[in-house]
Amino acid sequence: MPKLETRRVAVKNFQRPDEIREFEGKGRVEILTLAGRDVARGTFEPGWRWSRNVKPIAGTDLCEVSHMGHCVSGRLRVMMEDGSSQEIGPGDTYAIPPGHDAEVVGEEPCVMLDFGEVGDYAKRR
Repeated sequence: MPKLETRRVAVKNFQRPDEIREFEGKGRVEILTLAGRDVARGTFEPGWRWSRNVKPIAGTDLCEVSHMGHCVSGRLRVMMEDGSSQEIGPGDTYAIPPGHDAEVVGEEPCVMLDFGEVGDYAKRR
């Protein structure tokens, strides 16, 4: 794990992300890098599903990224490879292990902040 810089405050804003990764339609993820760590803001539009809109980019059958974050708005259903599922909504803070699919629930975009292992999320290989 990278060592955090303890003597300097780092401030960035999603108005000017370090990187933008577009999905295969229906949204994107914006990345900020601070103190050697990545923070992501994902915007998932109605109709978005990982297996349709990110799988072609990731090249894996399921999302193999570990997510730790907070849902700002909208709803997302996460389906684990064991068949279990969980819905995440506004105000929920979550930890999602690797091995999942996900989809937007309803007609409102889902916006999530992710502090997990997002360095390679939706990154073309």
